[in-house]
Amino acid sequence: MNNLNEQQVKLKAFLDGLYYAYSRRELIQPDPLYFLYCYDKENLEVVGLIAASLAYGRVAQILKSVEAVLASLGEQPRKFLLENYKDLKGLLKNFKHRFTTSGDMENLLINIAKILKQYESLENFLGECLGKADNNLLNALDIFADELSFNNNYDADLLSNFPLVTAPRDGSACKRLFLFLKWMVRSDDVDPGGWKIIKTKDLIMPTDTHIHNISRRLGLSKRRQADLKTAVEITRSLSNLNPDDPTKYDFVLTRFGIRDGLSMDELSDLAGIKNPA
Repeated sequence: MNNLNEQQVKLKAFLDGLYYAYSRRELIQPDPLYFLYCYDKENLEVVGLIAASLAYGRVAQILKSVEAVLASLGEQPRKFLLENYKDLKGLLKNFKHRFTTSGDMENLLINIAKILKQYESLENFLGECLGKADNNLLNALDIFADELSFNNNYDADLLSNFPLVTAPRDGSACKRLFLFLKWMVRSDDVDPGGWKIIKTKDLIMPTDTHIHNISRRLGLSKRRQADLKTAVEITRSLSNLNPDDPTKYDFVLTRFGIRDGLSMDELSDLAGIKNPA
């Protein structure tokens, strides 16, 4: 706090107030994070990756799509995938979520199952990726994403060109991948946590156009495009406020425009920010 300027002190106080007011389990819905609390710890990774991979578009449609996929996997998704990974083609015949086809999702499920079979957990596999990448997280996530995107002999017309798990090397914000990591690593009343392979200080802010717009209003970013460089810039700005936990405010910031009393139009004034980017 001693190294923060006056505006940063005001912003941190504002964000901390939001965190204590809104970062509560009972306020999760409507959010795909809700599904992670419907399953036991053994299934957390699988459910989390499915929910995060579909977290784009309208919230109502996201929830409907995630629910449809999980319903097809039964009460124990991890066990189902391990026992049926050779017979998953055709499991989601009529599934469609915006750009995502049934083939896209089935392909992801097969790759999740193959990773679980070889490494026992997605966390263990990320550890393997970090080893291959000399502990460079972004490079490790390239390997992680490639394995989850591997084409299991699907015809091109059954797959879209919209990746469910985007590799950082592509330069996009990788919002859904970073969201999944946040869910797995952070632990509070909202994020379930559990992973130890990386630390909260290493997480990158899940950034989409909504968070990008909010970040510009709060002076956390000056960039005009919601890409990987912007996600890193926002994370760096938040690290000045919370070095050990830069993504702490992600959930509460996504409530703006959703919950009563959190108006996007009043955001800068509420935070006491002058001349935002």
